[in-house]
Amino acid sequence: MLDTYGKDLLRTGIIEAKAGHKEAARRYLDRAIYSLSDHDELAEAWFWMAQVTDAPQEKRNAVENCLAHNLQHAPARKLLAILDGKLKEDELVDPDHLPPAPEGLRAVDAERFMCPKCGGRMAFAPDGQSLVCDYCTRHQAVGFSRAPANEKDFVVAMATMRGHGKPLDQQVFHCEGCGSEFLLPPKQISANCLYCDSPHVVNWEDTKDLLAPDAVVPHQFSRRQAVKLLVNWVEGNRIQPEKRVEMPRGLYLPLWTFDIGGEIEYTGEVYEDEDNPFQTRSSQRRVKRVTDNYPVLINDLTLPASRKLSAVFLRLIPTFDLSTAKSYDPRFLADWPAEVYDIPLAEASLDARAQAYARCKEELPQRLAPMRIVHSSSAKMAVESFKLVLVPVWMTELSFGGRTHLVLINGQNGVTSSDLTEQKEKKSGLMDWLGDLLEG
Repeated sequence: MLDTYGKDLLRTGIIEAKAGHKEAARRYLDRAIYSLSDHDELAEAWFWMAQVTDAPQEKRNAVENCLAHNLQHAPARKLLAILDGKLKEDELVDPDHLPPAPEGLRAVDAERFMCPKCGGRMAFAPDGQSLVCDYCTRHQAVGFSRAPANEKDFVVAMATMRGHGKPLDQQVFHCEGCGSEFLLPPKQISANCLYCDSPHVVNWEDTKDLLAPDAVVPHQFSRRQAVKLLVNWVEGNRIQPEKRVEMPRGLYLPLWTFDIGGEIEYTGEVYEDEDNPFQTRSSQRRVKRVTDNYPVLINDLTLPASRKLSAVFLRLIPTFDLSTAKSYDPRFLADWPAEVYDIPLAEASLDARAQAYARCKEELPQRLAPMRIVHSSSAKMAVESFKLVLVPVWMTELSFGGRTHLVLINGQNGVTSSDLTEQKEKKSGLMDWLGDLLEG
């Protein structure tokens, strides 16, 4: 009876709040808070109390009380981000009525990397510690941050256009060296000037519709080492290339990582006398239904952020040690091309949540045995945080078997992946085809 009374008070309070009658809403919501016992309903009451409260401290207290009852309450988390200054109200978008994507060319800010001694271009050396000049071979030690890359709040990102945006087909650079303007190749965030060849890296923090990378796993070895790894892999798979093999090209590919929490609501059946040692098989056994919640905590569920190489890249992703990722710094990308994500955060998060739910549904029968799961729901599961990570790869193509096969080499540890479905048997002629890669 008391719960019904509390729900009626909450419903009336929300109606008054939406009508703009703040004082009346406060009275109803205050009485509802003292009448309700359900955590979700209490969270909703405190959230609406924050909406009808103008005093900053009272509003913060109401939001924190809401999150104390339901940490996954997305509107409250968004409101708290605004109060903390992490989110500006003018950045908020309506996800049901997103603005149209920008068209045409867009000017982007870029950082240029040149040698302070001779003016030659600087490239990130795969020792993880320095930039090296192509001309005078000067090494410039770089003090990269040792702090681990922090996850971003998922709700805050989804409240802005950045959580839903896709990159434009063309970006315009203004070179600080020669003053020329040129187009950045589609889906890349780093490139060299077409005239003076100086490397540039986009500063995505200045854009309002794209998320900047959060972390980078740096390249750990040179092209020559990548060639040796390719030769060993080809020999191990007994492949005989039919055409000249292109030198492996080093680049960075984007991937999303998601932290997922909350609960899975489930209903299961179990025998009432399951723990009775005197129960015999011939006795009639009674079945009872149990409804409860199972906690979910999944850290760094990874998904490709680019569709172009996703089939082969998906095989390679589990081989990266993301615990070594460093906080993003544009100097890691000096003279190394890097792709922009073309799978928006919003779309990737749905796939991540679906994968997490499928994984948990598979585990539940074993974890709750001998209970038989009758029904489960992911309504209380939520994506809590995310990272956009750039990982290093070396890429090339091999022609054999009548078609061209993509080959990716993990730039962190040398693991090689391809679209091969079966191993080839031929081995003759290998060094004739690949020996030229090792020259120089």
